[in-house]
Amino acid sequence: QSQLVESGGGLVQPGGSLRLSCTASGFSLDYWTIGWFRQAPGKEREGVSCITARAFATVYKDSVKGRFTISRDNAKNTVDLQMSSLIPEDTAVYYCNRVRDNRPVFPWGQGTQVTVSS
Repeated sequence: QSQLVESGGGLVQPGGSLRLSCTASGFSLDYWTIGWFRQAPGKEREGVSCITARAFATVYKDSVKGRFTISRDNAKNTVDLQMSSLIPEDTAVYYCNRVRDNRPVFPWGQGTQVTVSS
C-alpha cells in the first residue's frame, strides 16, 4: 500500500477554507522534504508547496502565496496544507510526496479531491 496517504479534501464554496493532511506510514516525515502537488482535469500535475526537513523552509507556487500554508506536525507524522480564500482554479486532486531536486520520489497515491464551486 501507499507510504503516503492524503486526506481532508472535499467540496467548498469560493472563499472557503480546507485543511489537507499527508500522513506517512513506515517512515518519519520529519527527515524529508515533503511537497504538495495537484492535478486539475485536463492539466498536468503541478507543484503547489513544499517544506524542507532541516531548516523548515517553505516554498509556494505563486498563485497560492498568501492563501496556502504548509506545516509539519511531527507528533502526528503529518505534513498539512491549510488552504484559505479558495478559488475555483484550486479545484484538483491533491497529492503529497517526498521531494528531491524538485522531483517526486515515491509512487503517486490516490490523492484527495478538492472542489471549489458554488
